[in-house]
Amino acid sequence: MDVGLRGHGALLLGLVLALALMDPRVEGCTCQPAHPQEHFCQSEIVIRAKISGEKIISPSNSSSPYQKMIQYEIKLIKMFKGFDKIKDIQYVYTPVFSSLCGVKLDASYKVQYLLTGNMWSEGKVSIGLCDFIEPWDNLSLAQKKNLNYRYQMGCDCIISTCYTAPCCATSENECLWTDWLVDNKLSVQQARQYACIKRTDGSCSWYRGSAGPDKDFTDASDP
Repeated sequence: MDVGLRGHGALLLGLVLALALMDPRVEGCTCQPAHPQEHFCQSEIVIRAKISGEKIISPSNSSSPYQKMIQYEIKLIKMFKGFDKIKDIQYVYTPVFSSLCGVKLDASYKVQYLLTGNMWSEGKVSIGLCDFIEPWDNLSLAQKKNLNYRYQMGCDCIISTCYTAPCCATSENECLWTDWLVDNKLSVQQARQYACIKRTDGSCSWYRGSAGPDKDFTDASDP
């Protein structure tokens, strides 16, 4: 798989939006699988927030229903990434239709979310189904810790998804994501417990923060 294609939620969202505007019959939102670390590294904005309100808005120069967006009003709790892009965030935006990768969030101010997204040219933050969006309480302790610095430490590493065996690394800065091979799911052990970290020698390896001192780093083929 071309690692350059994985996790680019904003690019995919823009493409689907463009297609929908040309052809309203577009009915699907397709996302490339991505490890949480890839979502972090490939997103411009990563925040923890509550949703305090929502309303549907339309561009003033368009009556097309496919350009309608949900404007979520948020209470920003913590920003993990994006300080260089924006100082404060009051709203995030997503397409109204799930077929255009729009995401539905609980706006009752009861649920805290981890939100990853990207900036529009006018300074607005966009989110969608191809981004990593999870209720905060659904994240593992390791994922919450990794958001603070470990994911960032591995943004120069490559995470390759393994769907079939054999699956072999092709470079020293590559970590093999084998959750699918082991459990037929992508959001299990490696996704929830590990980060792919660059070592001092330039190679990359899976790191589990809760492991003992001698087991912090694990072989890429043996998570």
